[in-house]
Amino acid sequence: MSCAVAVPNSPVFSQSIPISPFSPLSPFPRVSSSSSLSSNPFSQNLAEDVGHLDSGSSVQLRRKRPAKLDIPIQMGFGSSAPATMVAVQEAPMEEEERDGFYSVCCKRGRRPVMEDRFSAVLDIHGDPKQAFFGIFDGHGGVKAAEYAAKNIDKNIMAEVERMREDSIEEAVKRGYMKTDSAFLMEDTSGGSCCVTALITQGDLVVSNAGDCRAVMSRGGVAEALTTDHRPSRQDEKDRIEAMGGYIDCFNGVWRIQGSLAVSRAIGDKQLKRWVIAEPETQVIRIGPKDEFLILASDGLWDKVTNQEAVDIARPLCIGSDVLQPLAACKKLVELAASRGSLDDISVMAVLLDHYLQ
Repeated sequence: MSCAVAVPNSPVFSQSIPISPFSPLSPFPRVSSSSSLSSNPFSQNLAEDVGHLDSGSSVQLRRKRPAKLDIPIQMGFGSSAPATMVAVQEAPMEEEERDGFYSVCCKRGRRPVMEDRFSAVLDIHGDPKQAFFGIFDGHGGVKAAEYAAKNIDKNIMAEVERMREDSIEEAVKRGYMKTDSAFLMEDTSGGSCCVTALITQGDLVVSNAGDCRAVMSRGGVAEALTTDHRPSRQDEKDRIEAMGGYIDCFNGVWRIQGSLAVSRAIGDKQLKRWVIAEPETQVIRIGPKDEFLILASDGLWDKVTNQEAVDIARPLCIGSDVLQPLAACKKLVELAASRGSLDDISVMAVLLDHYLQ
């Protein structure tokens, strides 16, 4: 992400691309893009083919998966039905039509490694009205985003379940902070911005740390549910300077200690005094006018406004016998890329009517 680099030599990791862990045999309703390629020989072969892929390939959708193809950098994932890894030689993505309550689409940016991750957990405790969704935008490597995608939902739910008189906002905060503390003990570099949505008992609990953003369509009107955490934000600037830090401008971007362009994140051990993991949280009762939720990394929001995103996604997410949230995510990714986004782009759409009580 653009916030990651004060110098161009960011660490990289060995995994070539996040792969959906869904398979027709999997009994679990969870999908996380942090899964590894190493345990699947077929995936290893595909990963080796990535290096031969021409990123300037033309776009052509296909319905059937060929026997052996190069993996593109852009992937699309459906939701509630079991899904398989998709790949196509000349197209940025191959789709299979499948219904679902959410979809997500990711596209790698200019760097050789995809640092974004996502997580989705459906039917929490067997309740179809409870779910967790997250987008994680890594910087300085993928380790923090990968760790958050695997662990933050469990940490948040554990804190929610032991709530007594505390608010759910406090429980989510403890879940974020626990994830941050545990990752820092891993003694590895890098960090990750996060935006998460917990749906429980008819409430939408949206939290963020960093510049990933959540936007909801309410009767066709875009409503931002999060506020980006950047050093240029006055309250964040005041907090950093009160702790003895400084911010300065580099090529038009305000950075902490001349380094990082976000002021909150999981990880960032070297800047932890100023880059906190404490999220801001908003709780909304899902109502009949609340249509769908868009969670996305700043690779989208740097090029597409909140209302544009809603206007593009809405015809595909409501008011039709065949809803196409995956197509909506794909269109948003393509729009940001066409406007010159060089960052990783991850977009998730969640249909809220399913969770209305």
